[in-house]
Amino acid sequence: MKNTKLIEYLQRAVNMEMSAAHQYQLHAHTLEDWGLTKMAAKMREEMSEELGHSDLFIERLFFLKASPKIAFDKPPQKAESLPEMFKADKADEEEAIAVYTEAAQHAAELGDIGTRMLFEKIVLDEEGHKDWLELQLDLIDRLGEKTYSSKLVSFANDEEDEG
Repeated sequence: MKNTKLIEYLQRAVNMEMSAAHQYQLHAHTLEDWGLTKMAAKMREEMSEELGHSDLFIERLFFLKASPKIAFDKPPQKAESLPEMFKADKADEEEAIAVYTEAAQHAAELGDIGTRMLFEKIVLDEEGHKDWLELQLDLIDRLGEKTYSSKLVSFANDEEDEG
C-alpha cells in the first residue's frame, strides 16, 4: 500500500520531529547559558523524546517502502526569554497535533491501521507536551518569571548539600 499523500504526511512528521529535537537542543544550550540548568536537563529529555518520534516515523516509511529524507521543517530559533521559548514551543506542538490528527484520519480512510495508530500515539505525546507548556506559562504568569526561574537554577554544591 503506497499512498503518496500518506508518505508525504510521514515525511513531514520526520521533518517536524527533527526540527523539534534540534529546537529543544538549542533551548538546552540557551538555558545552560542563562544558568537554568534544571530546565536545560528537561529540554534534553524532550529532545530525546522527539528524536524517538522521528525514529518511529522513519521506521514506518521504511515499512511502507518509502525513502525517508532527513531535513528540518523549519530551523531552530533562539529564544530571548522563558515565556517566548514556551509560547513558541506551544505553537509548534499545536501545529504537530493538527497535522498528525489529519494524517491519522487520512490513514484511517485508507485502512492503514499501523500508520493511524502511530500518528494517534504521537498526538497523545504532543498533547502532553502542550499541557506541560501551558502549565509553565501559567506558573510564570502567577509567580513572575524571576520567582519561577529561581527554582530552575542548580549550583555546584546542590548535590553535596542533599547528600
